[in-house]
Amino acid sequence: MPQSSVTDELHPDLPESLQDIVENKHLHTALEWLETHPPHIIADELARMDNVTAGVAFRLLDKDRALDVFEELEPVDQQAILEGLRDHTFRELVEGMDPDDRARMLREAPAKVAKRVLAGLSAHERRMTAALLGYPEGSVGRYMTPEVVALPQDLTVEQALRTVREKGAHAETVYTLPVVDGGRRLTGIVELRELVLSPPGTMLSSLVVSEPPFARATDSAEQAARLMRETNDLNLTVVDSEDRVVGLFTFDDADEVIEAADTEDVARQAGAAPWAGHYMAAGVWQLARYRALWLSLLLVAATLTVTVTRAFEGTLEQVAALAMFIPMLIGAGGNAGAQAATACVRAMAVGEVRGSDLLKVIWRECRVGTVLGGLLAGLGVVVAAAFVGAKIAAVVGITLVLICAWAATIGGTMPLLAKRLRIDPAVVSAPMVTTLVDATGLVIYFLTAKAVLGV
Repeated sequence: MPQSSVTDELHPDLPESLQDIVENKHLHTALEWLETHPPHIIADELARMDNVTAGVAFRLLDKDRALDVFEELEPVDQQAILEGLRDHTFRELVEGMDPDDRARMLREAPAKVAKRVLAGLSAHERRMTAALLGYPEGSVGRYMTPEVVALPQDLTVEQALRTVREKGAHAETVYTLPVVDGGRRLTGIVELRELVLSPPGTMLSSLVVSEPPFARATDSAEQAARLMRETNDLNLTVVDSEDRVVGLFTFDDADEVIEAADTEDVARQAGAAPWAGHYMAAGVWQLARYRALWLSLLLVAATLTVTVTRAFEGTLEQVAALAMFIPMLIGAGGNAGAQAATACVRAMAVGEVRGSDLLKVIWRECRVGTVLGGLLAGLGVVVAAAFVGAKIAAVVGITLVLICAWAATIGGTMPLLAKRLRIDPAVVSAPMVTTLVDATGLVIYFLTAKAVLGV
């Protein structure tokens, strides 16, 4: 299963990269390197390479090791490797994959690659893969393993263990065993540990955990993964609309789903589109393309600031000293709004904040922003008074309180409103909030100046 890349700090014993070795045609050294490093390290090195070099290095692996490394790669990297393999090796590789890993790769594969993969599978593997691909995009059904050992509820421990031995070799995991009735409907689960430690004649029904956490195959994979975190389960049973067991959602797939969701949120919070594949393998133009659209939209949105400044041009001409504090004020407001937005998006992601909490969030963030504004105002008044006198210092202090309260309220509210409108909350977080607060913060500043200074 794909794992997070291991950093150089955790592995200081890699004096030379695999890419350098292969490019220098030191094939004997490359073979030694591949034999002495675990699959996840090899996969990380392959993901850093261009497609040709990665293909050369991958073909140096023996069959069993190649499959282990292949399953550690991200789908975009798997596709690049497959395109360079001959039909016999190609078929062996895709046939040996777990069905959920294969479906995961095909979700993002071009039609040509998907057709070739399905054509190279046995009838049994093709049916399982097609069944997983039949579930909605982003659903837990796309990530579960259908190879699961389900135990009838009327067995003894001895009979249950015999069933596990007979069928377990074909299952991805046997640590969590769903218990079912005659119609294969879920009645509970039992852990393998309980079976091993219980007397052989014990009835399975006495060991079953009834009403266990479960997910329906059409449920969101991210929600199912976060449920597993909350319940500390290694595996989550997946059922269909009639409560029949159809698979298991394993902890490694759950971790992958959460990592992908968090990566996407981080990218969108930074005002960029998420991309697939390894950062070090992505080209300059590719990275620029993913960032350019959002930067362009934010630049257009920033023209609001120019418009506001022009509208209050007369105020600035009368009290030119006001211009000195514009960067400080909009910076403070933008940062306060970004903090609130980030906190709210994260709280929504882990289920701590729901749509029904909108009014509570508004009231909470308004008070938090007011407290922060008061603290910053104390500093701002001292700085302003030292340069321009008491009146403008008062304007700066009042504005800091108002801007921070407003920015925090907007930052905490926009993600919740976005979710109600079925927009990704991360999209309207830090960069959008900052841009909006910049423009509205200037309005607050100039209106405060007019009221206090009478200009």
